[in-house]
Amino acid sequence: MHTPQTTPKTKRQRGFTLIELMVVLAIIGVLAALVVPNVLNRADDARVTAAKTDVGNLMQALKLYRLDNQNYPTAEQGLNALVAKPTAGPTPLNWKPYIDKLPNDPWGRPYQYMNPGVKGEVDVLSLGADGQPGGEGKNADLGSWQ
Repeated sequence: MHTPQTTPKTKRQRGFTLIELMVVLAIIGVLAALVVPNVLNRADDARVTAAKTDVGNLMQALKLYRLDNQNYPTAEQGLNALVAKPTAGPTPLNWKPYIDKLPNDPWGRPYQYMNPGVKGEVDVLSLGADGQPGGEGKNADLGSWQ
């Protein structure tokens, strides 16, 4: 019996052609163009939600402070009065730590505290993504009045 020998010339390697690779890259590009904007908008929505949650938590701590001390911290004492006993202004009667640490807003800036407030007895707010008063969308102020 005689078996035919295969020579290296008859063995073919299969691969992708340049056109096939370009078609796949174009498809990936179209998908990325559709998906990336949606993902970026979700990040902004998550930051807004986190800021609203933080403002709510700070307002709850301020209400506890008021219950214990008969008034809110002064504007000079600020939100730091929730973490450390104030040394300036009126001395709190029954102070205790109300939160462990003051959070920054999701854009890395401290929350603003106003006493007296513009929209309530006291206001806690974030100035949004742009860090400027006012704005719309992700740049809008997020405060305790919402």
